[in-house]
Amino acid sequence: MKFAKSQPKIVVIGSCSIDQMVTTNKLPASNEFVTAKSSEHFFGGKGANQAVGMARLGAYVYFVGCIGMDPAGQQIMRNLVNEEVNVGFVAETDLESTGSAFVTKAENDYSVVVIPAANSCLTTQNIDAADKHIKECDLVLLQLEISDEVLKHAVLKAKLNGKMVGLYASPGKKINQIIIDQSDFIIAKSNELSLIFDDENLESILKKYFNKLFVRDETNSTVYYNGTEMKYQREENENMTYKIGMGDGFTCGFAYALINGNDLEECVQLGNKVSAKVSLKNGAQTGLPKLSDLL
Repeated sequence: MKFAKSQPKIVVIGSCSIDQMVTTNKLPASNEFVTAKSSEHFFGGKGANQAVGMARLGAYVYFVGCIGMDPAGQQIMRNLVNEEVNVGFVAETDLESTGSAFVTKAENDYSVVVIPAANSCLTTQNIDAADKHIKECDLVLLQLEISDEVLKHAVLKAKLNGKMVGLYASPGKKINQIIIDQSDFIIAKSNELSLIFDDENLESILKKYFNKLFVRDETNSTVYYNGTEMKYQREENENMTYKIGMGDGFTCGFAYALINGNDLEECVQLGNKVSAKVSLKNGAQTGLPKLSDLL
């Protein structure tokens, strides 16, 4: 696997949040009360996760997002700065509080409730403010925790400037076909495909978007179609602790390998390695590795 000596420039546009995780013996059923064994707070949001992940791998990252004018927002800003992420394009709003998520974890099962809050206040004007760096970057990286309008605007702006666009299509939902067509690579969860692509089966979707769509499951397995055959790679770790954030980790590893000129098989390999590291520690950002941890 090859890596350039120069530092790639990445613009990540997306969400940020503070995640509260409670650990229980079992996930509560409807109308059931359970007692938590512990409660912890972590930094999260798919955008911030990917900004931190790309920075740890060695990229220079500009993060475009939105926080509330509250202590949680300032904590997120300090964390991103500590991770050497450029926060010059993180907007503040007094209309909403900083985004948050509530995670209930029981052994290998989990449930998540996301409160977008300030993330939903990110605007096309915020994207335009980073225009200079979008024009100069190697990759624009996106997820689905911002509005469809902002997502489409970011994709079209990046392509207008001839930039590569990567999309982690999660949380799964129906998205504008223009976004799908204009993205250079798309990463999706197997259990969310029907939300994104209606009722097409896995094989037909992969063949339709060959060498572009990469589908993952929670065993850290990735499948794609290379134009000739289905390709599978898997790197499962029996010590998996935390599955939330594995997709963000995979996206970072895949994208970092791709912008360094590696072939798709090597990109998937690095993505799986990063994702496997993420799964070993609680918190979506905690286990994100540096490149030196993987080679």
